[in-house]
Amino acid sequence: MTTIDVTTTPQALARPRLHRPGFLREVIETLILIVVIYALVNLATVRFFIDGPSMQPNFHAGEFLIVSRVSYLLGAPERGDVVVFNAPGNSDDDPPLIKRLIGMPGDTVEMRDRQVYVNGAQISEPYVLQEECASLCRDDVWQLGADEYFFMGDNRNNSRDSRRFGPVRRDQIVGEAFIRYWPPPQWGIVEHFRFSGG
Repeated sequence: MTTIDVTTTPQALARPRLHRPGFLREVIETLILIVVIYALVNLATVRFFIDGPSMQPNFHAGEFLIVSRVSYLLGAPERGDVVVFNAPGNSDDDPPLIKRLIGMPGDTVEMRDRQVYVNGAQISEPYVLQEECASLCRDDVWQLGADEYFFMGDNRNNSRDSRRFGPVRRDQIVGEAFIRYWPPPQWGIVEHFRFSGG
């Protein structure tokens, strides 16, 4: 009778080797990821430099903002938004402007006795520079079309805005001011004041 020895040690099973990409491949993949993220951020946002006093007391020359292009792809502009746009009549070399959105499509915007009225109702504007508005606040009326917006600077005595160049079309709007990132003491989300339109 033949006996089988079952006490022999079983052979160790071979483990599959992990395939590890080489160092060069990891570097290339990381660089591609950085480029893709950078491109997406640049498509979604714009960096904007405040140049001049037109938005004082809320924004000052030398400040840097991040402007969201996505805000107005996902939703519509609203009264009180701080918006970057290309002014009517500007050439491609002219920098965009930053102002506050006062009038929406179909609105009637009026300057009367140095006060702003939208659709016949005076609006409350605690954000404006508190000084008497002079030459740029003369009485006038603007009737906005179906695709037109009316913008004014917070510094009403020192702002080139819709009072000079008229309404702005929707396709001239770049985006909504979103974050102030320079100088460091001013870091934060840009506040937007909401008011009704009469």
